[in-house]
Amino acid sequence: MSFRNSILRAWFSQRERSIDRFRRHPVETQMRMFRRLLRRGRMTEFGERYDLRHIRTVEQFESLVATFDYETFKPYIEQMRAGAWNVTWPGRVSLFARSSGTTSDRSKYIPVTRESLWRNHTLGMRDVATVYAANYPRSRVLEGKTLTLGGSCIAEGRNLVGDLSALLIHETKFWSGWFRAPRIETAIIADFDAKCEAICRECTGEHITAFAGVPSWNLALMRRVLEYTGRRNLLEVWPDLEMFAHGGVEFTPYRRSFEELIPSDGMHYMETYNASEGFFALADDPSRSDMLLMLDYGTFFEFRDGERIVPLEGVECGKVYAVLITSNNGLWRYEIGDTVEFTSTNPYRIRFAGRTRQYINVFGEELIVDNAERALAAACRRTGAVVSEYTVSPCYMSLRERGAHEWIVEFDREPDSMESFAAALDEELRAVNSDYDAKRRTTLEKQHLLYMPRGGFLAWMRARGKNKVPRLMNDRRVADNVKSFAGIGGEEGH
Repeated sequence: MSFRNSILRAWFSQRERSIDRFRRHPVETQMRMFRRLLRRGRMTEFGERYDLRHIRTVEQFESLVATFDYETFKPYIEQMRAGAWNVTWPGRVSLFARSSGTTSDRSKYIPVTRESLWRNHTLGMRDVATVYAANYPRSRVLEGKTLTLGGSCIAEGRNLVGDLSALLIHETKFWSGWFRAPRIETAIIADFDAKCEAICRECTGEHITAFAGVPSWNLALMRRVLEYTGRRNLLEVWPDLEMFAHGGVEFTPYRRSFEELIPSDGMHYMETYNASEGFFALADDPSRSDMLLMLDYGTFFEFRDGERIVPLEGVECGKVYAVLITSNNGLWRYEIGDTVEFTSTNPYRIRFAGRTRQYINVFGEELIVDNAERALAAACRRTGAVVSEYTVSPCYMSLRERGAHEWIVEFDREPDSMESFAAALDEELRAVNSDYDAKRRTTLEKQHLLYMPRGGFLAWMRARGKNKVPRLMNDRRVADNVKSFAGIGGEEGH
C-alpha cells in the first residue's frame, strides 16, 4: 500500500467512527449543529434582526425566525454580492454558486462560505471515498484519479461566481492536483465541446479509476472519449474504472446506457445529494437504493408537510417532505425547493422525491416526479427502451378536446414499438397514481408522446445555460421552448 493510501485509510477509519456516532445519536448531533449555527449567526445583521443570541430552543427558533424561499431571502444575498460584511454569516462571502434552477428562468445565487466549502461540500466528497472504501475494502480506486466533469466560473467584481462544481475545483487546488483529473485549467473551460476535447487529450492516458458528476453531462463526455479513442467501451480506455459517484438527477433513466459503456460487474454506482445549497446525503449501503442523511456537516434540517414544519425527530417513514435548512453557508430556515421521502428513521435515510414546484396538477391529477420516474422505468423494462432525458407538460382542454400530458422524450435506445411504449407508459402511470387514473377516465386523454432527436436536450441545456432538464412543469413554458428549439411537433415519435 502506498504512503498516500496509508494516510487516507487512517483518516477514513477515524471518519467512519464519526459517521457511526451520528447514526446512533442523530438528534443529539442535530442539536449540536443547531447550537453552533446560533453562535455563529448571532453577531450578524440577520442575527440581530431575529435576536438569535437569546434563542435557546428549537421551539423558540421556530416561533421567532421566519421561513424563506429564494425570493424572500434574496435581499440578504444581494447585500452579500455587493460586498457587505456580516450579513447572515460572519465575514464577507465571495463565492456564489449560480444556478438557473429548474423552476425559473432567472439565475439564483447561493452563497458558499469558506466554512461550508470545507465542512460541508468538501467533507461530503471525502466521505464518498470514506464510505466506498469501507464497503469495498479491496478496492484499488484510491490508486488512481477521479475524473470530475465540472462547470465553469467567472469573476464578478471581487466575487467568484459559477457552477458549484467549478467553485469547488477552483478553491480546492490541493485535492484537484492529488486526487482529481483533469487539471483545473481544463476542468473550468466554459465551452463544453472545448472542455470535452481537452479532457480527451489530457485524460485518456491518465490512470482513471472513478468519475463523478451529473449523469447526463458525463454520458455525453464518455461518448466523446470513445469517439476520440476509437474504443468500444470505457474499460478499453481505463481498465481499472470501478466507480461513478453521481447526483443532480434521478439515475435510473441513465443506468442502462452506463452499463453498456462500462460492461463490468465490478462497476459500482454511488448516489450523492450535493446541491448548491449543501451536501446533504450519500448512499452508504450498496444493497439499498436510498441515502444516509449526513447530520454533522453544519446543517440543521427541518421538513415541511403541508403547512406543518417538523425537525428531524418529527418525520415519518413513507412521507414526502419539502426540505428546509439552516446551514453554515448563511441560509436560515431556507426552503431549498427539493422534496425527499424518508425510508428509515434508524438511521435516517432518504430518497430524492422531486422538486416542490415540479408537478402537474392542471386537471386534478397531482402527478409528481416520483410517479413519472417509476412509470418511465417500468415502460422501459417492458419495451427494451432506454430513455436519456424527458420533460412533461400539460396540453390544455378546449371546447372539443380533452386535456392530456405531453411527454417529450429522448431515447438512448428506442423501443421496439413507439406505440407499445406509449401504451405501457400510460398503463404504468395509471397504476402508480390513482388520481391520474381517475382523470384518465374523465378529463384526460392518453399522453401525447414526442420524440427528441439524440443529443437534443443536451444542446437545449447548453443554449439555455441550464444544468438539468425540468421534468414536470405545470405550464407549457419549457415544452414550447424545447419544441421551438428542436423543431419538433408531431406526435407518437414523428
